[in-house]
Amino acid sequence: MNTSLNTVPIPAGWPATEDQARAVQDELRGRVVLDEPGPPPGTGTVTGVDVAYDDERDVVVAAAVVLDAATLAVVAEATAVGQVSFPYVPGLLAFREIPTVLAVLDALPCPPGLVVCDGYGLAHPRRFGLASHLGVLTGLPTIGVAKNPFTFSYEEPGARRGSASPLLAGEPTGPEEVGRALRTQDGVKPVFVSVGHRVSLDNACAHTLALTPKYRLPETTRSADSLCRRALKETTPTEAPPVD
Repeated sequence: MNTSLNTVPIPAGWPATEDQARAVQDELRGRVVLDEPGPPPGTGTVTGVDVAYDDERDVVVAAAVVLDAATLAVVAEATAVGQVSFPYVPGLLAFREIPTVLAVLDALPCPPGLVVCDGYGLAHPRRFGLASHLGVLTGLPTIGVAKNPFTFSYEEPGARRGSASPLLAGEPTGPEEVGRALRTQDGVKPVFVSVGHRVSLDNACAHTLALTPKYRLPETTRSADSLCRRALKETTPTEAPPVD
């Protein structure tokens, strides 16, 4: 296993205002590929990415954990630390963390395969969440698996594992399916799956089920979250003991 720690600067020319960030979203959104099925579940590698913040120091930590898609064994992992690169604005959260997430993917010693984000892809008010943004910038197949439905509506799926229902946006022309509420374990709350880039929604749900043999959240997300928390703790300065 390979673990690395990088320090990531904010890129030159990075958007500094909401208008600039939305303009970038508008430009990149047209590059999202929606007509590819993506890699078959259980083949190759699959990578989870997650971030954690130290708000007092304006620090963001990103973690990436690569799993063997067939066995879910950890193949490689990396962490990166950077400065928060954008203020907190709902709908523009990707701009706070993308530079550090890109750095952590670059630090991996092997190809990541499918990337699973703890968040959203098309299930986003501007149809361009972190999973889509990351997919377009890297060219990698990406999906979003979120813990809540954001601003979208859905009917409760059946109680059994594998049950699903459309995640709907109320468009003027009628409801639009932007993802699915997916039951990953019998009787537990669903997760909310959306396409990021170069993966179909059916395949995104199949990958999510393959990654949740025991728990509600994908093993990719669980592993990346755990690594991220450890890395954030390591970057937090400890207070010096009081002097008598």
